[in-house]
Amino acid sequence: MSEEQDKQRNTRKKENNRLLTKAAIIGVVAGLLGGGIAYGGLSAANLNSNASSSTASSSSSNTGETGSVTTSYSGTTKVNKSRTTSGTMTSAYKKVKNSVISVLNYKYISSSSSSSDIYSIFGYGDSDSSDSSNSKKSLTLYSEGSGVIYTTANGKGYIVTNNHVISGAAKVKVMLDSGKTIAAKVVGKDSTSDLAVLSIDSKYVTQTASFGDSSSLQSAQTVIAIGSPEGYEYASTVTQGIISSPSRTITYNSNQMTVIQTDAAINSGNSGGPLVNSDGQVIGINSMKLSSSSSGDSVEGIGFAIPSNEVVTIVNQLVKNGKITRPQLGIKVAAIDELNSYYKKQLGISTSLKKGLYVAGVTSGSAAASAGIKKGDVITAADGKTVNDVATLHSILYSHSVGDKVKITVNRNGKTMTFTVTLQASN
Repeated sequence: MSEEQDKQRNTRKKENNRLLTKAAIIGVVAGLLGGGIAYGGLSAANLNSNASSSTASSSSSNTGETGSVTTSYSGTTKVNKSRTTSGTMTSAYKKVKNSVISVLNYKYISSSSSSSDIYSIFGYGDSDSSDSSNSKKSLTLYSEGSGVIYTTANGKGYIVTNNHVISGAAKVKVMLDSGKTIAAKVVGKDSTSDLAVLSIDSKYVTQTASFGDSSSLQSAQTVIAIGSPEGYEYASTVTQGIISSPSRTITYNSNQMTVIQTDAAINSGNSGGPLVNSDGQVIGINSMKLSSSSSGDSVEGIGFAIPSNEVVTIVNQLVKNGKITRPQLGIKVAAIDELNSYYKKQLGISTSLKKGLYVAGVTSGSAAASAGIKKGDVITAADGKTVNDVATLHSILYSHSVGDKVKITVNRNGKTMTFTVTLQASN
């Protein structure tokens, strides 16, 4: 073999080694990128071969509403600096951003130096047991939620959140939008509505949110939910959706509630945060979501928020009295405009009735029973005001005190009847 041939062979070997090394590096980098995407919980479904467009073999141009991206052989891709926010909820978010906070629920958790009770290590032991002499209680972050600062008065900033967010708390703290954590005081709470009011020193308040009129909501209206899903590490997370139903009756803790249904993503930790309309007004307080059906099937896009009109009524009473003493009728009802024709027929509801509340049950000895209201009646008015949903009836009743007399109009077998009910206190 000639000297020239040896040189050519050595040159080819070096070139092959260089290409193999380069391929190995690319493989490692690709593996790291793949691991990063998985760890971050992101989907790779939207990634495609366009990711390497800077090395593409031909030029291409993609022009959209917000500008254009151009690629060429020479890697001259540029970012279009023009900004377009038309059709977004950015301005609405800015109106409430600094008023949304994380709520931290601290409880005393018992721990023991004894190895015989492993459960106590995780807070499940009996801290009051006589043989727990070695147990110690420590104030531990137990759960987290969200809240929104809605007003300031008398040197205090007032926050509305869910009752279940602070339930059983030994101490409550809030993390402001700035990241600063401060102590909060529980002003009042109400398990029936699942609402609570906290207060902080007003010097920490940089923005307050305003309430909108939830009675004017319409299906398909755009909204955003703001809060701390899965904890304060994701504080100020924004999700967008629509109003799926402005008035949906559900049962929560054996109580009927009329709530706003939305498909904006609501996850654990969002509870107590605001549901906001395009004007930047709070039209609901996010409370819960439906994650599975009665058959066990997974459910997506069904979240619920407490309507702002009810929130305002409740928080005002909590600030004033620290608790809610409700007058009640002692009935279970269903809005007939949410019932399909089959159920209406089964229940014997007249086809001429389009609105009202079907009385599905009457508690023995209740105010309604004493007045003569029966199962099967359809409530059409209270205090002379038309009643189409549970929220309206609640609003009318809650404007009265226990012992007040209220006229309830019903449709019974096609006949209109009016009963005078003496309101009783709720349990």
